Amino acid sequence: MLPQPWNTRSWESIAKKAQDYRDATIALIEPPLPDIEVLPLDSTPILKTILTPKELSITESDPANLVSQLSCGTLSAVQVTKAFLRRAGLAQKLVNCVTELLPTAAIERATFLDDYLKTNGKPIGPLHGLPISVKEHIEIEGLSCNAGFIAWNDRVPKANAHILDVLLAAGAVLYVRTTQPQTLMHLETSSNYYGVTVNPFNRNLSSGGSSGGEGALVGIRGSCLGIGTDIGGSIRSPAANNGVYGLRPTSYRLPMEGLSATMLGQEQIVPVIGPISTSLEGVKLFMKTLINAKPWIREPSLLPFPWRTESLLPTDPDGTKTLKIAIIWDDGVVRPHPPVTRALRTVAEKLKAVPGITVIDWEPYQHDYAWTIISSLYFCDGGSEEKAAISSSGEPWRPLSKFILTENQNVKKLSVTELWRWTEKRDGYRKEYANKWGDVDVILCPVGPGAAPLIDTARYWGYTSQWNLLDYPALVAPVTRVDPAVDGVETKYVPRNEKDAYNYDLYTPEKYAGAPVSLQWVGRRYDDEKIIEAVDYIKEKIGMPFAEFV
Repeated sequence: MLPQPWNTRSWESIAKKAQDYRDATIALIEPPLPDIEVLPLDSTPILKTILTPKELSITESDPANLVSQLSCGTLSAVQVTKAFLRRAGLAQKLVNCVTELLPTAAIERATFLDDYLKTNGKPIGPLHGLPISVKEHIEIEGLSCNAGFIAWNDRVPKANAHILDVLLAAGAVLYVRTTQPQTLMHLETSSNYYGVTVNPFNRNLSSGGSSGGEGALVGIRGSCLGIGTDIGGSIRSPAANNGVYGLRPTSYRLPMEGLSATMLGQEQIVPVIGPISTSLEGVKLFMKTLINAKPWIREPSLLPFPWRTESLLPTDPDGTKTLKIAIIWDDGVVRPHPPVTRALRTVAEKLKAVPGITVIDWEPYQHDYAWTIISSLYFCDGGSEEKAAISSSGEPWRPLSKFILTENQNVKKLSVTELWRWTEKRDGYRKEYANKWGDVDVILCPVGPGAAPLIDTARYWGYTSQWNLLDYPALVAPVTRVDPAVDGVETKYVPRNEKDAYNYDLYTPEKYAGAPVSLQWVGRRYDDEKIIEAVDYIKEKIGMPFAEFV
């Protein structure tokens, strides 16, 4: 019997069907995962009580190290895939981050890769046997792709997204799909399909968004390398909230064909696709593999730039690397919470002690105006496609959907002439900001105005959307955690505006206890390789572990 069209069913029944299907895929895991009746605030200790030592060792390995072992047969692809399937299934029970597991297809794929290695004596490609997790709106042939909208539940693509074909050709194993929010335009992950994806380290807090399923899964090590997308912070917010690495690349560097979303074809603020990983090496491996595959041949809108392997950091005549790092302590609109300021101060003090590194303060340039520009260009149709996709099924509006679409005073339907004028303002602002760089190599700044936010409160995008507007690559790296013993409330602070007051009132250290605190490293447009190299060098020199939380 053919399924009924969505408009003859209630949104609740559609959501229930999706949840039942997800649970059925998790039930296929062998050996079965136990039910967890009591969930503590920090869910990460439960992992060691259920997974075997070998499963823990595999899933907590660096992705580059895993590829090395898989490529020589020290570990089998089947062994690694099964370990990640079990940990991903457990992650779902702890933080609600999975839309479906793909155990049958993943194990068949892993078996093929093991046979290939035995037969040919060499790996199939640079990602041979590596399990990679996928945000749900990145299309997989034959699997539903709803982009967070109940009304889109029966959409099934006939082909893989371009990026997945490249990764599969390189030897990857696709084994899990992850949650996303209604509209794909939240800095948290909540939908009427699956509810809220929470933070592994403090379940009262958000995993971030819109790639929050990826962030939570990687944060709890149910994945070591996953694919997210970003138009206003959707890779960096989840990476930061969950204490892992995430890169927003320069636009048109990685393949974008095959994503399910509204407003496809708009060119004013271009979304990007990028990695979320447990390590910086994982980020590098992801980028290098994709760009070395020359994706611009199939997708000609992409930039035909090869991945640069030579050092891009300046050096003194004696060979000492020199870096000028500018710090944004506060964007002039919303002041960061004390844990973020502490992280900035800690890193800055360590940087100043490194020969060849100069640290200066960066004066933010009209970041409030930048938000006016970008929020005016996000929904040039007045949000009509987003609103129609929500309302046509009768599903309720999530709080942050209301915030960005109906409470945002800059959401207006633009005429063609108005669109041109706002695009001129965007380009003018980009030119003015570029002129401020001088000899600065890297900007260091917050990822958000606090650590992982409380549910339904992530209303300030400025620390991430700023770099989408400018189209600068930005890399998130973890630093520390919120510590109530040292991160007290700034009691004498007087908020400067309504947004600042809202953020200030959210903070008490007890609410955010244990949440990861991460920072964002920003480069000029097309400096993707330089940013990765710079952070790698800085990690080595300042001796900070960039805390491994699990």
